[in-house]
Amino acid sequence: MLYGRETEQVQLALIMNEARANRRSGSLVLRGEAGIGKSALLEWAAQDAARKGPDLTVLRATGFESESHIASAGLHQLLWPVQERINDLPAPQAMALRRSLGMYDSLDPAEATPTGLSQDRFLGGLAVLTLLSCMADEGPVLCLIDDAQWLDTTSAETLLFAARRLAAEGVVMLFATREDGFTGIGLPEMQLSRLSRQEAEQLLNGRDLTPTNRDRVLIEADGNPLALIEFGLAPHAGAHIPSPLPVAERVTAAFRAQIAALPDKTRLMLLIASAEGRGYLPATVGAGHLLGVELADLEAAERARLVEITGTSVRFRHPLIRSATYQGASAARRIEVHRALAESADDPDCRARHRAAAAMAPDEEVAIDLQEAAERALNRAGYNTAAALFQQAADLTPDIDARARRLGSAANAFLRAGRLAAADELAATAGKYTDAPEEHARLAQIRAAVEFERGEQSGAARLLIDNVRHAAPEDVPGMLRTSATYAWSCGDAATIKQSAELLRAGGHDEKAVRSLAHIIDGDYAHGLPLLAGLIAAARNAPLDTPEERLHAITCGLILGDDTITLDLAIAEARRLRRDGLIGSLPDALQALAQVQITAGRHRDAEATAAEAITIARDTGMEVRKSRINIVLARIAAIEGDEERLRTLTANASAAPGCGLADVSMSLLDIGLGRYETALRRLDEIAADPRRHTSANLLAAADQVEAAIRLGQLTRAQDPLERIRSWADASGQAWARAVTFRCDALVTDSGEAYEEALRLHEDGSRPFERARTELLYGEWLRRARRRADARVPLRSALEIFDRLKAAPWADRARSELRATGESATAPAYEQAVAPDVLDRLTPQELQVVRLAADGISSREIAAQLFLSPRTVEYHLYKAYPKLGVASRKELHKLHLEPAAK
Repeated sequence: MLYGRETEQVQLALIMNEARANRRSGSLVLRGEAGIGKSALLEWAAQDAARKGPDLTVLRATGFESESHIASAGLHQLLWPVQERINDLPAPQAMALRRSLGMYDSLDPAEATPTGLSQDRFLGGLAVLTLLSCMADEGPVLCLIDDAQWLDTTSAETLLFAARRLAAEGVVMLFATREDGFTGIGLPEMQLSRLSRQEAEQLLNGRDLTPTNRDRVLIEADGNPLALIEFGLAPHAGAHIPSPLPVAERVTAAFRAQIAALPDKTRLMLLIASAEGRGYLPATVGAGHLLGVELADLEAAERARLVEITGTSVRFRHPLIRSATYQGASAARRIEVHRALAESADDPDCRARHRAAAAMAPDEEVAIDLQEAAERALNRAGYNTAAALFQQAADLTPDIDARARRLGSAANAFLRAGRLAAADELAATAGKYTDAPEEHARLAQIRAAVEFERGEQSGAARLLIDNVRHAAPEDVPGMLRTSATYAWSCGDAATIKQSAELLRAGGHDEKAVRSLAHIIDGDYAHGLPLLAGLIAAARNAPLDTPEERLHAITCGLILGDDTITLDLAIAEARRLRRDGLIGSLPDALQALAQVQITAGRHRDAEATAAEAITIARDTGMEVRKSRINIVLARIAAIEGDEERLRTLTANASAAPGCGLADVSMSLLDIGLGRYETALRRLDEIAADPRRHTSANLLAAADQVEAAIRLGQLTRAQDPLERIRSWADASGQAWARAVTFRCDALVTDSGEAYEEALRLHEDGSRPFERARTELLYGEWLRRARRRADARVPLRSALEIFDRLKAAPWADRARSELRATGESATAPAYEQAVAPDVLDRLTPQELQVVRLAADGISSREIAAQLFLSPRTVEYHLYKAYPKLGVASRKELHKLHLEPAAK
């Protein structure tokens, strides 16, 4: 029976009942100090759920401090009992999970052999989600993860990725953790408090305690349930524990007293079990044979309820017992035990771990073992684990240069794990240990990536340029192209030109970098056609790496070729989904959202961006979240939502490409008629080194309009020439249309408006078309051609309404009324049918579009990193909003194909 936990039990029961009755999933973190009753609540949840029906599946895992650097150790515990179900998963997910669990016997030779390219570290999370969802088809699933603060990072990331995506599967995940561990994970939490005096007294009822000892136990335990139990069992209860110590330390001291009373051989077997860490009984017994003890020597510890033995596992009743056992032994005894465990180990990772624990001085052989373990962890996408092993290997490396190389490998692994501060610190430390130029060049690539992610684009570019002469020959082209890309994002023309010159001098292809150098100099005539040729080639010839494909997409955005960029972004997002490369998706989705906005597909862009932000959040990419928000800022600007715009751009200074934030703010000013503010901001953008991007080209068009509205013709001339030069060189119809619109503003020419509208007929960039139609309608009205003015004004209003561009729609309505439009404003607004898709959430919209394309729920789940059950749930919620009853009726809505 649990005392003082009625509220917590009710909450846990509600979560489990929802899973059983309504297939609603849930996750919860139980947080509290050692001994507060977290483990007891987990056990109660399992028993309570089992009492209510036999169809429940319970999976368990416990984090162990000694296993916190073993990749997938916690995941292995949780899923090993259901490993046969992995065969039911989609092939990429099954392979990822088998590799994470070290099931190499189940892999094809090509899958089991490292190829130099590690799997995406989050594909395992999708695999776990799919696996739990499939199991829940047969009944609710309860996952109990105790001592989550000691989970290895790979297991923690994998399980959290799955937990955050639970929705309608019938899966419950409960995590128990100490107060200061497993923090910032974004799941609901339950904080466990200490028992009241009355509850503590109830727990002690029935124990043979004198009134004096009972009061002493109550005072010393201070409401901690485990302390109450252990102090109440101890001889002379409560009298032997000095009160100034924290409760956990007092409980540990009580456990040490129990352990000290055991026979010597029992204490040694307990020490072996505590040092072994995994709870794997054969390993404990094997080491025991080398030290002259055996399984029977654990009987006294079993009778004292310090350990429980079941099958091939030995489990300490509480983590503090294991801690008391290990810390209570002498250092010499612990080293002896680790040596025995290393000698008897049949697993190379365990052998490396125990050899390292027994090492008293630098030892190259042990360091090699640790390095090999780190490389195996990398192959399982256990980047944090690999980093820790590389770092441990470095600590045990006698040779200084070799130590630096291993620290560099640790830094690179931390970088791939998204831990920028740790990567930067280790790279700097490694640099102090070596004078080898090639190693400094390798470290510079790590430090540059960190600087770029922090928003220091120029510094990142210079780091690469300054160190490229020392780099290995195969690294040189990539370093120079990366330096040029970094430099482009901050308008560093000198670094781009230097990168191009160094590429040419080394005999490398420098066309892409040379095109950027021309463009940033304002030489569009040479730069843009060169860029267009490269992008066309990329479209027709498959590119080898995600980096090359993303670079091609970026070039498409720079050129402003919406068609090619959309095709490339869709293809890359589809490829990344198919291969399960979740960590690479945010960049591709950001580019896709950017092109969807220019195409007027704002709802699709918001759905795409929402997914990208979710993945960025789950994968620790905080700067990427800011970049994606800045892309969405253009929608807020078009809609006139100033509050949302400021929220989205609040962290713009930390994100590369933050010039887009200023462009969006100036567009809002134009829409709200704040022309002086807009022009002041636009003049600053025109002087910014980033002014040559296609996004800032639109800012130049805004600059022309703001200047003309203020009657300052001379301030419109330079931006007009920049637009004209860009449009002529790019060959993009939309750019030429915008140029003619600006010409019309400057020259007050109706013919220029007509030519702009002719070019807008290709259907691209509807917002720009509507702006042209609004300006032309205004011009026609001023020319007293009211009837003619209504045609472009009505078209503009329809587009603005569809895009929810409220300030612009208001201006179009005002102009229509000025022409004598007979329909009243309310009637006209009622005539515009609401977009049925606006009723859907972003994720519902994604699911509906894919379902309308005829894609199965299982395939949609794999694409969107959801469970099939959640996909069906979203469809169930979407149908009534759309006025349909099934998938078959979705075709009635004439939805555009999903851009996936």
